[in-house]
Amino acid sequence: MIPTLAGRLQTRIFVLATVGALLTALVVPVLPGRPGSLGTAYRTAFLMLLAVMAVGLVWELLYHLLMQFRWDKDWPTLFGLVTMVPEGAVMWLLLNTGLVPGVGDHVSASMFVTMFVVVWLGQWLFLNGPMRVLSVRWRLRGGRLL
Repeated sequence: MIPTLAGRLQTRIFVLATVGALLTALVVPVLPGRPGSLGTAYRTAFLMLLAVMAVGLVWELLYHLLMQFRWDKDWPTLFGLVTMVPEGAVMWLLLNTGLVPGVGDHVSASMFVTMFVVVWLGQWLFLNGPMRVLSVRWRLRGGRLL
């Protein structure tokens, strides 16, 4: 079954809150160009993750609209991976213009790119592998978890 809008939203929140949070916690100590202390770096990284989640919900609305023009109403798997580029560009723009609340200092490009790519690839790989095994009916329920 094709993921429904509700399923896509639920899945994005769930995966970023679990896999994304775990990967963020693991990668922060080794991030290049991290700001100040380790505590500040964790705060900045988790605020960035929260911003990615919030902006990602808006992206899902746009993706849902765009999918209505496809005959099968779904993205090929490669399109799901390539969406990392526009989402990352928008997040970088939001961070650099100060539109992400709580992230006061300028975030270095190396910190942002490392964290964004690790979290994005981690969640994409999880969705295309373990998620299909751990929740066999997930796809059959249109991606809904609840």
